[in-house]
Amino acid sequence: MPGTGRRALLAAAILPAAAPRARAQAPYPDRPVVLVAPFAAGGAADIAARTLAAHAPRVMARVLPRGAEPAVVVENRPGASGAVGTLHVQRARPDGLTLLLARVGSAAVVPALEPRAPYAWDEFTMLGLLDENPYVVCVRAEAPWRSLRELVEAVRGAPGRLEFATSGPQTILDLGVRHMLVSSGIAHDAALAVPFRGGGEALTALLAGQVAFVGNNLADMAGAIAGGQVRALAVSGAARLPSLPGVPTAAEAGFPALGEMAGWNALFGPPGLPEPVVEAWTRTLAALAGDPGWTEATRRLGSVPRILDAAATRAHVAAQVALFRDLGRRLGLV
Repeated sequence: MPGTGRRALLAAAILPAAAPRARAQAPYPDRPVVLVAPFAAGGAADIAARTLAAHAPRVMARVLPRGAEPAVVVENRPGASGAVGTLHVQRARPDGLTLLLARVGSAAVVPALEPRAPYAWDEFTMLGLLDENPYVVCVRAEAPWRSLRELVEAVRGAPGRLEFATSGPQTILDLGVRHMLVSSGIAHDAALAVPFRGGGEALTALLAGQVAFVGNNLADMAGAIAGGQVRALAVSGAARLPSLPGVPTAAEAGFPALGEMAGWNALFGPPGLPEPVVEAWTRTLAALAGDPGWTEATRRLGSVPRILDAAATRAHVAAQVALFRDLGRRLGLV
């Protein structure tokens, strides 16, 4: 019958469209997730990203629906204090296949201090905080300064002579040192900043004698401290770290303001991530918090595991932005 023939033709025309729809509804992720580290290879961001990439797929395979094919690959996109890689993710397709290893510098400091920043701090889908990384001030093992007070007094006595390594003017490596100097009544530029592409390069510069000291994430410095190549003078945080029992806190060293400094890693996505993607990472991070493999690997890097959910992460980042905005005003940077 004519009607039957038309219906058959219509059905035949619709059927080819069913296959793409089925693929679109496949369990997430059905392809490798690219995790962008917005700083150079070898630094704290890169190390944290690769640690997550090494452990998250195993956890995802356990907690996500059957049919998902979890895999995470790290892509380094350094530049402009982490803004290059961060902006790349902010502009990425919101399909959950491009995510960001968000760092304090690029995700909080840059939006707080740079009026022309190409993104706002809250223009991302925040999936969770991963860990916090104490801030540590270090010199070479053979350096004459045995305490943070001695180092600061050396800067005071010879302004413009001592150099420190930084990963850019709007990163925690730079701001921590300037905050320490200003809180001691010294000009924030009394020590000369020498820029490098990340915390790993900053450590290399210190070991090579290119700079006198560095304030850096503990994750970057832990191996050199343990190996006796550098001397840690003080570390941020409310209490001494079990891994560094002989290193005083910033407050114990006489610099309580420096105790506010800490790096952190978080997982962000582009704006508008669909709910299934958010749910998949919510479940993954919740399981990762109790995973011995990831927690031990994170601790070995000098970080403190601290998984927070999306809402708590957003509140944490908002507080960090407020902190650095206030610090920028006090340092005359904004």
